[in-house]
Amino acid sequence: MSSPKDFNDRMLSLGLARVSEAAAHASARLIGRGDEKAADQAAVNAMREQLNLLDIRGVVVIGEGERDEAPMLYIGEEVGSGDGPEVDIALDPLEGTTLTAKDMPNALTVIAMAPRGTLLHAPDVYMDKLAIGPGYPVDVVSLDMSPSERVRALARARGCKDSDITVCVLERPRHEDLVAEIRSTGAAIRLITDGDVAGVIHCAEAELTGIDMYMGSGGAPEGVLAASALKCMGGQMWGRLLFRNDDERGRAAKAGISDLDRIYSRDELVTADVIFAATGVTNGSIVAGVKREPHYLQTETILMRSKTGSVRRMIYRNPIR
Repeated sequence: MSSPKDFNDRMLSLGLARVSEAAAHASARLIGRGDEKAADQAAVNAMREQLNLLDIRGVVVIGEGERDEAPMLYIGEEVGSGDGPEVDIALDPLEGTTLTAKDMPNALTVIAMAPRGTLLHAPDVYMDKLAIGPGYPVDVVSLDMSPSERVRALARARGCKDSDITVCVLERPRHEDLVAEIRSTGAAIRLITDGDVAGVIHCAEAELTGIDMYMGSGGAPEGVLAASALKCMGGQMWGRLLFRNDDERGRAAKAGISDLDRIYSRDELVTADVIFAATGVTNGSIVAGVKREPHYLQTETILMRSKTGSVRRMIYRNPIR
């Protein structure tokens, strides 16, 4: 398969940052207000408006749901001016709606863009995820290993004790056995209430975050977004779709997925160069949240390109009118 044509990612990257910044600004006024749906809708509206200003022929492949379930930014929706390169778009206008409503850390607006046909069209089902940061041998850990085997293998590769490893896990009842097995090795666990895209990103900067590995199940669409970030920052990731019923298997078939047991590597979730942007809504360990001053709003955005491996952190001040 030939490589997709360049999609002008260098010029589009700043436009993508504006998209995530606009969504963060829009949802900021609803931080701590207890209204998850209103916060999400505000982010959706702002993100869609900004996307339509970009010179792209974009299709949302990871979005807010199916067309009949999402009034805006639904899967399959076309966005952009209609000029420019054909691109796939994966987005989560507000990753952490509960975090925003409760004014808790690590709510983000997240978006990724890649050439048409290069992002996995992941259905809205669960995905078993495993991620580590850069600098390790290929496949030093795998989804076929037990959780305790993964901890021990990573510790050997790092040249440390099992007890020196910290694993990030989404705090859910379904992960009780996973947590117990990880703790049986002596490893530490960082439990997060929401936001597993941020959880995976933490692995790429272990020296700053203290997180060496991510394990557990979460949304498959968020898995594609997380893989996009890791493709830019470095690191390894694997995902396997999980199905609870025939309806979910039908969603996979509709998305063109025939091998329901396949384990996807990072570069199979995102098969070409990608750009990724995330803006903080509430304060977090990746980026700062929206800061309101008397005359302006300030946001911090992380903007990345896999082609160059560049990672920019940008502070944006927007006057309040």
